[in-house]
Amino acid sequence: MKKKYLVTLMVAGAALFAACNSGNIRRNPGKTYAPDMTYSRAYDAYTANPVTHNGLTSQAPVTGTIARGHALPDHLTEVDTNAYNALQSPYKFSDKEMEEGKRLFNIYCGICHGTDLDGNGPLYASGKFASMPANLKSGAAYLVMPAGKMYHAIMYGKNMMGSYAAQLDVHQRWMVIAYIKKIQSENGGAPFTMALNSKDTAAAAAPVSLVAGGVKDTVNNKK
Repeated sequence: MKKKYLVTLMVAGAALFAACNSGNIRRNPGKTYAPDMTYSRAYDAYTANPVTHNGLTSQAPVTGTIARGHALPDHLTEVDTNAYNALQSPYKFSDKEMEEGKRLFNIYCGICHGTDLDGNGPLYASGKFASMPANLKSGAAYLVMPAGKMYHAIMYGKNMMGSYAAQLDVHQRWMVIAYIKKIQSENGGAPFTMALNSKDTAAAAAPVSLVAGGVKDTVNNKK
């Protein structure tokens, strides 16, 4: 009986010791010297805020701010035909970007206009279309078509062609147009002016916004 009592006492003691042993982990939270520094007061979105200059928690982006990896949004609408005709590319393009423009053209445009830009794409050659798509390479009307008008067509669609605004972002649309204009310049069109060279590097690097009639430098506030 005494032996059984000793065993029980030893087991209880071991259990008590294990319970008291924290494994060198401090479980006392201690005292916070400056709770307002440790636990900052948060304000919910769209609520009043005494800290900001206008008393609002939700603030608009800084003027001219562009999210990383994004271009400035288009502000012209489908009915702004004259403004789109005057629109010019805010970008200049390197050889690598021109190759990307060609790749994008072949993916999204070549099925109708053909990879040679002659309008003889797979859909027309297969008899799916009754009329030939636009000949962008040597068609008289398209050789002199303003770049802005091409951009308008990509953005909103034209005749049988639907909008490609969801497939191509702003920069990609201009890359495709640059590729078209490069091919046109080699086939009787106007000289190609969208290439990036050493003189254009600084201008191309500056954030720009699309405006009717040209390009606006939002950093230096120059047209």
